[in-house]
Amino acid sequence: MRRIDDWLEPRLARAAALAASGEAAGDAAPDTELHLGIDLGTSDVVSMVLDARGNPVAVRLDWADVVRDGVVWDFFGAVQIVRRQIASLAAQLGERLPRHAATSYPPGTDPRISVNVIEAAELEVSGVIDEPSAVAALLRLDRAAVVDIGGGTTGVAVAQQGRIVYSGDEPTGGHHVTLTLAGARNLPLAEAEALKRRADNAALWPVVRPVFDKMAHIVATHLQGQQVDTLYLSGGSCSMPGVRELFAEAFPQLAVILPRPPLFLTPLAIAAHGLPGARPEV
Repeated sequence: MRRIDDWLEPRLARAAALAASGEAAGDAAPDTELHLGIDLGTSDVVSMVLDARGNPVAVRLDWADVVRDGVVWDFFGAVQIVRRQIASLAAQLGERLPRHAATSYPPGTDPRISVNVIEAAELEVSGVIDEPSAVAALLRLDRAAVVDIGGGTTGVAVAQQGRIVYSGDEPTGGHHVTLTLAGARNLPLAEAEALKRRADNAALWPVVRPVFDKMAHIVATHLQGQQVDTLYLSGGSCSMPGVRELFAEAFPQLAVILPRPPLFLTPLAIAAHGLPGARPEV
C-alpha cells in the first residue's frame, strides 16, 4: 500500500502546480522514460506525463463539456482538446513525449469510446482501465474500496490483495451537484460550476449535501457483501467542505481517506497505468 502523506500527496500537489503554471518540471532526468495518461472526464480533460518513478513532469487541464455520463457526445471537440494538449506538451518535451497513452472509462461503459478519441488524436493506446480501478492499482490497496466521484457518475472499485474483485458505476456526480446549485441559486450552469469550484464554497454545503447523500447511498449499495476496511475518495467534487465527513458518517465502520488535491488523483492513476508493475489483476 502506498503512503498517502509522503508518496501520493506530494505528487498530487506537484501535478496541481504544473497544471496551473503550464510549465514542465525542470528536475526530470533527461534519460528517464516518460509515461502519458489522458483522462476524458465529464467536466475536464487532463493529460499528464510522469517519469519512471511516478512523478508528474507536465500536466495540461482544460475544463470542457465533451463527455456526459461516460459518453463522448462531442467527439470532434474531445479530439481537438487532446490534440491541442499533446501539441503543447510536445513543444516542451520534444521527442521524449510518448506517442502512446493510457486512458480510462467509467465502469459499465464501453472502453472503446475513450480509445477512439485517443486514436483519432493520432496516439496509440498503451492501456485502458476503469477509473476507480486505476486509483486502486496506483495505491496498491488491500481490503479497500475506491470511490471515484466523476463529473457524471460515481464509480466504485474494491481491491483485495492487489487484485480488483469488483467495480461498478452509477449516474450522479459533480455535474449533478452543479445542477442542484444552479436550481437553488437560479444561476446559469456555467456560473454555478464556477461557484462550486471556488475555494470559499463552504456556505454551499447545505444546498448540495443531498446530492452527496445519494452518492453515499450508491456506494453503500455497491459495497454490500464486500470485505473492506478503508474507503478512498477521488474526484474534484470531493474538494467541497463536508464530503469526507459525510462519508465518514455514512460508513462509521471504515476509515475514510481523502487525498488532496483530489482532482488530480484519477489522472495520476491513469498515467501510472503505464508504469512497470502498475497494472492490476482483475
